[in-house]
Amino acid sequence: MSAIKKATFFLLGLLLAGLLAGLTVSPRARAVIKTWYTSKPSAVHLPVQTSLESHSGKQAISRVQALLVSPSPAPAAEPTDMPGEAGPESPLPPDSEAVLETTITGGLTIKNQTDFNVDIQAILDAGTPIRLPAHGIQILIIHTHSSEAYTQAGLDRYAPSDTCRTEDPAYNIIRVGDELTKIFEAAGLTVLHDTGVYDYPSYTGSYSRSGAAVASILTEHPEIAVVIDMHRDALGSGDGVYKTMAEEDGLVASQVMLLVGTDGSGLEHPHWRDNLSLALTLQQAVTKVHPTLMRPVDLVPQRYNTHLTRGSLILEVGSSGNTLQEALSAIRLFGEAAAPALQELVEQG
Repeated sequence: MSAIKKATFFLLGLLLAGLLAGLTVSPRARAVIKTWYTSKPSAVHLPVQTSLESHSGKQAISRVQALLVSPSPAPAAEPTDMPGEAGPESPLPPDSEAVLETTITGGLTIKNQTDFNVDIQAILDAGTPIRLPAHGIQILIIHTHSSEAYTQAGLDRYAPSDTCRTEDPAYNIIRVGDELTKIFEAAGLTVLHDTGVYDYPSYTGSYSRSGAAVASILTEHPEIAVVIDMHRDALGSGDGVYKTMAEEDGLVASQVMLLVGTDGSGLEHPHWRDNLSLALTLQQAVTKVHPTLMRPVDLVPQRYNTHLTRGSLILEVGSSGNTLQEALSAIRLFGEAAAPALQELVEQG
């Protein structure tokens, strides 16, 4: 019998013994045990390239939350290669303890979902060709899914338009974009923050609408060198949802992820390697300061509007299980570490 099976039967035995003895088993323990027992290997996201059987039973139990994280929801079909217009997330379980914490091992790594071979060190050694202009607007921040919000907590309460979604910009992903804008501007960078709503009332077609907005803005401001489409992720397994947490001393913050689109879908995207080099430059800069803040860079076949210009990236801040304050803390850490790296890319003149 494998270590993973022994661990499973051991957990189930403890639960049964507790129930027979009249002991209280916490909802969190029930959720973890249920997720552990019902998850299928195909839904398991491993932070390192190993199999579950490579861990001892004790290690597997201690790492259950980190291992049982499914990827972002699969996208719904778009008429072109527009990325995943996943439907609204499943409602959160009524028991708040069903929101489980996880830290996804990242650092200077790539989650490569394409057939391309990528040499991280070679890319970093070559440096990124992306350069920011000395004058004019340097960075555009936009939100394809503007209504994405976080788990309500404390004073951060909003009128939901759907599960973990709200049109109120004080509580959705636009608020996080405001924070990054302030941090970049304080560092001397020039930023245009587009607060347009592209996913409401119709979620389908969001990328078509935001793509048209990006194209229009680039026509008006062709000097823009970096485009950041900021989102919050959604992670779940079984009946639970996850909050990604950085393990930084004295800090309570979600994790952050950079996503890079490619031409792996067969559609034209000649400059995706430039975008990847920029993502790795930022990933390296942030990881040096905050080793657990960044999830692996996600390299995907779809273009996600990142073909519209060089320097285009998707930025995922936290997950639906996180709170707004955790996301704001994360974006501050990211922004303060990424800004100097972007400043180094500004042309002289």
